Amino acid sequence: MLDNHQKNIATFIHLSTFSRFIIPLGNFIGPIILWITNKEKSEFVDSHGKQAINFQISILLYTLIIGTLTIPFFFLKFFNGIDFIDFHGFNDFHINIGKPSPLLYITGGLGVLAVFGFILELIFIVIASLKARDGELYNYPLTINFIK
Repeated sequence: MLDNHQKNIATFIHLSTFSRFIIPLGNFIGPIILWITNKEKSEFVDSHGKQAINFQISILLYTLIIGTLTIPFFFLKFFNGIDFIDFHGFNDFHINIGKPSPLLYITGGLGVLAVFGFILELIFIVIASLKARDGELYNYPLTINFIK
């Protein structure tokens, strides 16, 4: 039988990932501290801690992959010149949207994918914290289990 303390700790493990908006790497530091200090006390807390940390590591890995795919397109475009903005001084500045580069579509698509992934991450964290509050186990989707 789970008591409220165990449910609250598991909930705060998931919610502590939002500390990254205040503290650099807070999405790792918060859950790790809460998990390490409480994993021996409850299997429920241990399971939620592992899930939260594995999800954050997986998100970091996915972000690095998308960033690595985007960087070559950025440099190709940067060194090739920007063909949809004509800048000949501040008096003669205009944007030509008639023919954007295909690289713009690729990097834009990867950017949209990154924003979509960020929104999904926030939704999954809220769902996990609500499940923990209700005393249920939750497995994040697309998570690689680094910590077993």
